[in-house]
Amino acid sequence: MVLKLIYNEKLQRVLFFIALAAVEYLATTSRHIPIVESLWDKFNHFFAFCVLYVLLSLGFIGLKWWQKMGLLVLFGMQIELVQSFLPARFFSMLDVVADFVGIVIGMGVYVLMSRYLPRPKIRRN
Repeated sequence: MVLKLIYNEKLQRVLFFIALAAVEYLATTSRHIPIVESLWDKFNHFFAFCVLYVLLSLGFIGLKWWQKMGLLVLFGMQIELVQSFLPARFFSMLDVVADFVGIVIGMGVYVLMSRYLPRPKIRRN
């Protein structure tokens, strides 16, 4: 049952877009969010993009790895560009590097998931 949820492409697409919106909001909001700010900033970037890569891979199976990586790198750059125009925010190349490392680790997580959590067999009537 859990594997069916993990590999439910439509559910993972919804979760991907929810996560994408949450990352965009958290990265561009001027609100003070203590829970988010208490973690190391680079870890936040790393973790967010690792999760985004896994969700993107589960939700959009037809995309190639380099397409997913490209989309997420562009998303990370877009966040940094928007932050450069916001008060109390700034563009950080180290954030982009943390995003990229998160994407690469997300690729590894997805490969391990694919290897050790095989897709459930779907019965067709």
